[in-house]
Order: sequence, then C-alpha cells, then structure tokens
Amino acid sequence: MFLIPIILTSQAVVREREIGTLEQIMVTPIRSWELVVGKTAPFALVGILDMIGIALIGVFWFGVPPRGNPLVLFLGAALFLISSVAIGLFISTISSTQQQAQISTFFFTMPAVNLSGFAFPIESMPQWVQYLTYANPLRYFLVIIRGVFLKGIGLDILWPQMVALAVLGGAMILMSSLRFRKRLR
Repeated sequence: MFLIPIILTSQAVVREREIGTLEQIMVTPIRSWELVVGKTAPFALVGILDMIGIALIGVFWFGVPPRGNPLVLFLGAALFLISSVAIGLFISTISSTQQQAQISTFFFTMPAVNLSGFAFPIESMPQWVQYLTYANPLRYFLVIIRGVFLKGIGLDILWPQMVALAVLGGAMILMSSLRFRKRLR
C-alpha cells in the first residue's frame, strides 16, 4: 500500500514528459488540478484495492479479525493513500527521467520504512531521528492499523494520526502543484 502508489505515481508524469505528450496535454483546455487527479486517481484506486486485499488475507487466511471499526481503517487508509500518492507526485515533479524517479522513490521509501516504527520502535531511536519520523506518513498509518486491528480503538483516539496524515498529504499536494506549475513555465 505504500510502495506501489508511490512508484506508479512518480512514473506517471515523468513518462508523459519523456515521451513529449505532457506539452500536448497542457495545450488542451484541461486544468492542472484535473491532470493531477487524472494521473493519481487510478493509483489511489490500486492502493485501495491493495488495502482491501491485504485486510481480507489478514482476516480469512491468518485469522486476525479486526477488533475496531473497519470504516475507521478505511478512512485512515484513504488518508494514507493520499499522502503516498502525493509523495509520488512530488517525486515526479523533481525528476526528469523515469530512472531518476525510480531511484528517488527508492531513496525515499527505504528510510521511510526504517523510520516508521515497523521494524524498530521509534522510542529507541536517537532523539533527532525521532523528530524526523514526524514527517513520515507510514508512522501514523502503522498506529492506525495496530489500533484498529489489534486494540479495537476508534476515531476518538486515532484522530491525531488522521489529522497528521491529512496535513502531510495536503502539504505534499501543495508542494507538488507549486513545483508542477513552476516546471511548466
């Protein structure tokens, strides 16, 4: 759910730029935000399908029933996907080629996974590294997944993680749109 939307989104705009169709798209009456939505919505849908598939495998194959509300999990996943797609979009605005986008994605995702609290507890990291984790959407989504699936907690407790994901996603979309506009001129 984290890697696939970032990779696909980071490649989408760069591919259009490389083959020369981005300029053709820009002379059409389409607005910039419509282009961004058109390029990112399919990958967000793929991420949602991934989330549903992973949740179903967890429940029916591994026998881990969600103790919390599945709608809270879905809301958290949607906010996380917005953040992931926005990161991929930002990577596509700073990359000139598909290879640059792929390498940039790798250099973002590997530290993001290590700094998420998935493999190593955030509390055991040095203080300055703990501050870096606040800019990582995976950190907040792991709290949401663990809270809904294992603890059964709801939106009343998980709202700070949801707000953080919304702020991170919104900030990345804003930065991406500013870079995209600047890049086209």
